[in-house]
Amino acid sequence: MAIDQVNVEIVAREVIRPSSPTLNHLRKFNLSLLDQLAPVSYEPLVLLYSNFQQQLTGTHESQRLKRSLSETLTRFYPLAGRIKDGASIECNDLGAVFVESRVSCLLSKFLEKPDAEAIRKFIPVETESPEALTGSLVLVQANFFACGGLAIGVCISHKAADPVTFSTFIKAWAAAAFRYFDDSSTVLPLFNASSLFPPNNLPLTRPAAVELMNDKCVTKRLVFDASKIAALQAKAVSESVTCPTRVEAVTALIWKCAMNASRSNSEHLRYSILSQSENLRKRMVPPLPENTFGNLVGYFASCATECEIELQSLVGQLRKGLRDFGENYVEKLGEGKAFMAVCESFQGAGSMLQEGNVDFYASTDFCKFPFYGIDFGWGKPTWVTIPTGANKNVTTIMDTRDGEGVEAWVTLTEEDMAFFERDRELLAAASLDPSALDLIMPMSSL
Repeated sequence: MAIDQVNVEIVAREVIRPSSPTLNHLRKFNLSLLDQLAPVSYEPLVLLYSNFQQQLTGTHESQRLKRSLSETLTRFYPLAGRIKDGASIECNDLGAVFVESRVSCLLSKFLEKPDAEAIRKFIPVETESPEALTGSLVLVQANFFACGGLAIGVCISHKAADPVTFSTFIKAWAAAAFRYFDDSSTVLPLFNASSLFPPNNLPLTRPAAVELMNDKCVTKRLVFDASKIAALQAKAVSESVTCPTRVEAVTALIWKCAMNASRSNSEHLRYSILSQSENLRKRMVPPLPENTFGNLVGYFASCATECEIELQSLVGQLRKGLRDFGENYVEKLGEGKAFMAVCESFQGAGSMLQEGNVDFYASTDFCKFPFYGIDFGWGKPTWVTIPTGANKNVTTIMDTRDGEGVEAWVTLTEEDMAFFERDRELLAAASLDPSALDLIMPMSSL
């Protein structure tokens, strides 16, 4: 549904503080080196719920969300504070922002053709807002549709949390709401990242190693079903990669089609770099628990020349980038050389871009995150999505509701998207901007 057809009216805004005050000896929370180097931005998530089980009117649901958020902020106490300097959070219990809104349209009408710009109306702050550094670390917007549906938009500062910590927080919040504060089964966060990756004397902000320019861009949504992904995986098999993952196959195809589009609009053959992130928790020796709080992600780059444009070659480059990351970056982290490893990774990407005629792409993978299991007490989400910003050459992928397919939001310049969305190989493997209703159980009650 077009953005001008989705009217979102803010009706309430308040601050939710922790249910119990933070103890004095916990008032200062040290950021880790990886927190310091994280971008100044918010990570967003929108969970949409239909009224299968009950009419969601607003009052009861808002109270449940706010009470359980307050309880959860006590456990995740740094998220109720504010970033004070380049190395710490002041855990002063200033709380999280909670916004309530009314949406004029029906949820079913919105899901017929989800629009990236309209989805951004469901989150309480712009993802690139500098408030991620100076203001609330968590902001929530509860959007109640005229039909009784609900969209919960959540933003968390990237300076305090990566996607894994974001997921841990959301799960704990939903558990508090669903179990009426019985925390016997709730996993508590571990706050030891700064001892593993000690902070450095760095300024609050840092120049980005790679600037993703805000040219005039267009965002499109792609959906790959399980059978098409299996065919892509089979096509991508090579001697170097005998078992491509579904994420590798989908990412490589999107990268290939984006490169073809860019080269169609350029007079010169262009070198291409794709950046991806990797959860360091499972990479460390010994592995860190998934509930380790903070930014524990590393970034690795895969490169392609004008000769490496076939799916097999690109999947090979993706796997090589990950292998090199494990052998070099993670090994240095294990040796206690975190600052050296991070600096080398940024310098490597920067030096390649300075060579000119280079396209930089970034892809973020949210597959296998348990967002479709988030139940606040009125059932599991009908649809989950990651609102995208306006930066060019950015892709976000996540599971479809059945856990077998892949849904991707792709943002390119207008010129590149004109070629990209007509690519025959892409259209043979994916549906372009399909109705979200096609991926959901019967929606007669929406």
